[in-house]
Amino acid sequence: MKVKIFDLEDEKDLEDEVNNFLSDNNINVIDIKYQVSVGVFSDEQVFCFSAMIIYS
Repeated sequence: MKVKIFDLEDEKDLEDEVNNFLSDNNINVIDIKYQVSVGVFSDEQVFCFSAMIIYS
């Protein structure tokens, strides 16, 4: 079993990275975990979109 972790600031970028990984590799996906977090830096909200793919 292996894992691949993605961590990006834009949900579309995360979607593209995950789809590219899945299409470029001959893997058996066991599970995909998805998480969004947000923080405040000065007057700006900073988002973090992440996914972990568990595969064999």
